[in-house]
Amino acid sequence: MTDKSDTIEARIVKKLHAAFSPTKLEVINESHLHAGHQEAFDGSGETHFRVRLVSEKFDGMTRLARHRAVNDTLAGELADGVHALAVEPRAPGEASRR
Repeated sequence: MTDKSDTIEARIVKKLHAAFSPTKLEVINESHLHAGHQEAFDGSGETHFRVRLVSEKFDGMTRLARHRAVNDTLAGELADGVHALAVEPRAPGEASRR
């Protein structure tokens, strides 16, 4: 049995908390939604994630700079099997896009 603290998802949560001190953080494993997109991919595992993140550190940053900051923080995970990362970064008080 895999220890939940050793998962890619747990590493993502830990790194984002450390880097951004978020007031809101959702890390959603969407791997199952992508089953069949590649011949050998059955949708299991930890390959596709959506991150919804609200942090004061994003205040005054462009959308592109926010995405780069998150991608830089998670560079290890992106190099270690995360195939897709959808990022929804906001500063406190900004409207959600969903």
